[in-house]
Amino acid sequence: MSLDPPRTEPRPARLTVHEARQRLEQARNARLTQLQALGGTGQTADDHLMSAQREAIGRVLAEIDEAFARIAAGTYGTCLGCAKPVPAERLEILPYTRFCVGCQRRSA
Repeated sequence: MSLDPPRTEPRPARLTVHEARQRLEQARNARLTQLQALGGTGQTADDHLMSAQREAIGRVLAEIDEAFARIAAGTYGTCLGCAKPVPAERLEILPYTRFCVGCQRRSA
């Protein structure tokens, strides 16, 4: 048994187009599953909450579609605020993001 820390490969600075599309497809499928689950519920006192959740999911789906358009245009992974590359770690977590962390904070 070795006490040496496990070796890890360095992370690439950018996601490949294939990786980006995979992550966006996963995000889209997850949101569509959420929408389907919300659509299966009947009228309840929580209908307003369900409506708000459906709207939020719809906004994320629109952002995912915009990210696919950025891939097609060759601008995916570039911050729309400062035009610098969005860190790969951020794109791994939030593949449809339009901004780096600094620009996101300023736009909020």
